[in-house]
Amino acid sequence: MLKDFFEQNGFELVDVEYVKEGSNWFLRVYADKEGGIDIDDCGRISEYLSVLLDEKDPITDAYFLEVSSPGAERPLKKTQDFYKAVNSHVFVTTYEPIDGSKEFEGLLQSYDEEVLVIEIGKKKVSIPVAKLASARLAIVF
Repeated sequence: MLKDFFEQNGFELVDVEYVKEGSNWFLRVYADKEGGIDIDDCGRISEYLSVLLDEKDPITDAYFLEVSSPGAERPLKKTQDFYKAVNSHVFVTTYEPIDGSKEFEGLLQSYDEEVLVIEIGKKKVSIPVAKLASARLAIVF
């Protein structure tokens, strides 16, 4: 149902998180589409999800539903995200140090589902995907 709604409307489900902040729970849905998502799109998704969540009632705690764009520094989670990000500036963290560091920011030169290569200045760093903790696009100032 949700997949069909997203496909019919040209939306992409980027990420979902269920987090507690203070005493409140938040169900956050990040969506995007070609050309970018706007407030009206977020409203349509929120309305659809509210009805669906009320019907299915999968979460017993009280929570706030938030639907938004992933932003300019969108997370890279799926294989297709990494392929689209080749030749873009990225920020990556790893579970363990590589060349003495766990944080890398630079140009994503290549990605092949096992290793991504980031150019940082004149240096190239190969990072095994298995060691990847997080990755996102990064804005260069």
